[in-house]
Amino acid sequence: MLLQRGTEDLVAVADGTTGNSPDTECTLGTRFQIASVSKQFTAAAVLLLADRGVLSADDPVRDWLDGCPAAWDRITVHHLLSHSGGLVHWRDLPGLDLTKPVGAGELLSRFASVPLLSPPGERFSYSSPGFVLLGLIVERAAGQPYGAFLAREVFEPLGMTATFSGNPSGEPGPATGRQDGAAVPSWELDTANLGTGSIWSTVGDLAIWDRALADGGVLSDTARQAMFTAHVPAQDDDGVIRTEGYGYGWFTGTASGGRRIFYHPGDQPGFCSFNAWFPDDDVRLAVLSNEGATRLGPIVHDSIRTTFPEDTER
Repeated sequence: MLLQRGTEDLVAVADGTTGNSPDTECTLGTRFQIASVSKQFTAAAVLLLADRGVLSADDPVRDWLDGCPAAWDRITVHHLLSHSGGLVHWRDLPGLDLTKPVGAGELLSRFASVPLLSPPGERFSYSSPGFVLLGLIVERAAGQPYGAFLAREVFEPLGMTATFSGNPSGEPGPATGRQDGAAVPSWELDTANLGTGSIWSTVGDLAIWDRALADGGVLSDTARQAMFTAHVPAQDDDGVIRTEGYGYGWFTGTASGGRRIFYHPGDQPGFCSFNAWFPDDDVRLAVLSNEGATRLGPIVHDSIRTTFPEDTER
């Protein structure tokens, strides 16, 4: 876990174990699957391409992906970014094995075989498949693999040397995903989970990412505004964080004593994650675990209360 105020690391503790032995402790250099926190990077990739005039958030998805059904005619890139396209989530695709490689055409066909949950733009409906489609759109628009585009345009310029997208192929320090201590098969990250949960990172690299977003070091002001604007209501209240909406790759809301927060959780087999930014306080919080049974809620809540003790005294 990394809790950071400004450039000062207040807490830095890696959670879980790595390698083939449950007794091998993780370090700050251990790479974790960040699961759905990956969606922030997909949104950034789309916004970078939009800044360059390659695509637009208003583009119909059918303009970028072949084989879209007629029911998707009104779905735009904006709808995918804000989870308002009406597309289903993984639970509505029970026959899809996410541990095995799946071609882009088959993925699109499987997603299209299920009716929309609501008309595009009508309401928030969380959809990881929607971000898989965005990953494919990034590849089409950029003319290169999703992971290569992010490496060249985001990871390398920012110095995020431990971060990459896809299945590990000799990279040092990847954590083994576990559930109740036992190793579990990973989801396939080059195709099946592309763009929606395919990225590996460290708490230190996520701190670099959050700081770059806060300082305007990676996106234009227009792109940042689009990313952190609540485009669709998404209401929830866990007693500490009150969620109000969803931007592009980030939930928006308030926490503790009414402080603004942008955040995203993530979980997939053997891993869970949380990344947050308090824009008015110059505070960023990243929590990564390679134990699927980890209850991140209490960790996040305790971190917020510790950072803002004055709010709990009111």
